[in-house]
Amino acid sequence: RMFSGYKPKNDVKDSYKILELEEGCSLDDVRNSYRSLAKKYHPDSSSGMADSKAFIRVEEAYRVVLSDLTGKQKSDPGEEEEDQFKPKSLQHRHYLSFEGVGIGTPSQREKQYMQFRVDRATEQVLEYRQQRLESRYAGSDLSRAKDVRQSKKVKITQAVERLVEDLIQESMAKGDFDNLSGKGKPLQKFSDSPHIDPMTHNLNRILIDNGYQPEWILLQKEIRETIERLRKSIVASRRKLGEPMTLPEQKQWSRICEQFAEDIRKLNKRVDNFNLVVPILSRQMVHFSTDKEILRARKTYEAVMGEVSDSDMKEKEGEEGKRFGWKSSLFKWLKL
Repeated sequence: RMFSGYKPKNDVKDSYKILELEEGCSLDDVRNSYRSLAKKYHPDSSSGMADSKAFIRVEEAYRVVLSDLTGKQKSDPGEEEEDQFKPKSLQHRHYLSFEGVGIGTPSQREKQYMQFRVDRATEQVLEYRQQRLESRYAGSDLSRAKDVRQSKKVKITQAVERLVEDLIQESMAKGDFDNLSGKGKPLQKFSDSPHIDPMTHNLNRILIDNGYQPEWILLQKEIRETIERLRKSIVASRRKLGEPMTLPEQKQWSRICEQFAEDIRKLNKRVDNFNLVVPILSRQMVHFSTDKEILRARKTYEAVMGEVSDSDMKEKEGEEGKRFGWKSSLFKWLKL
């Protein structure tokens, strides 16, 4: 619009006044002033001073001032020569392209960027092939190991079945099954639980006969044995310290109690695992309390010490009786 045939109504001086500028200002000052006034007077702005006529005057003044500044710059060739020799700041916008790769002119940078893309694609292809080969060989090794384990299981099962069948046939040939009770009679059905499959009942019976125990029974047995061992150990430790305890012995007893509390905490974790696998709700166990167990150990220690003192008193009385027994027998004989 600046180079069109439109002629503005404003004069140069009036235009500077409208833009609130003075002659000789820079182009940046003109642009900043125009932006602030346009935001102020534009009809579409939300400011309270919006005015279409004032905005038109500001725009015309902006055109006039721009044309005046461009004319002054063209009329000063010395300044243009000086500007040619002045160091200009690099325009870094073109470095945003080509992912910032390369140096030199745009054509040189483009060639360098194409070579960079080729190298990157080659590396990605090599990595993909390497991963694919690793996954393939890893999968083949796993499948081979699974096949070997499965084949071993099948061979062992078949060998056991053949061995059992051979033993049965050999026993039948010897006549070991001739004198069995119930020979020639139909097999009795499992009458223990009619709701269980006979095969399942038979398998359970075989497992029980061979000493198999479920996991929760083993856990319960282990927990009981552990708590008994801990109780005996803390009572034995208390008996070693004796009564009354000195200050070092009291510190040692506190350390023993701390270790006992740690063992109880580990045991309670086993109790949690047991409660997760036990099939009967009424068989679940509660946590062991450290304070209650220590109090129980003290009572056990006191009872043991009381029994020891009673036995010592009886032994002393027996020794005194043996020592003075001849006197009592002499008195009896004199009386007689």
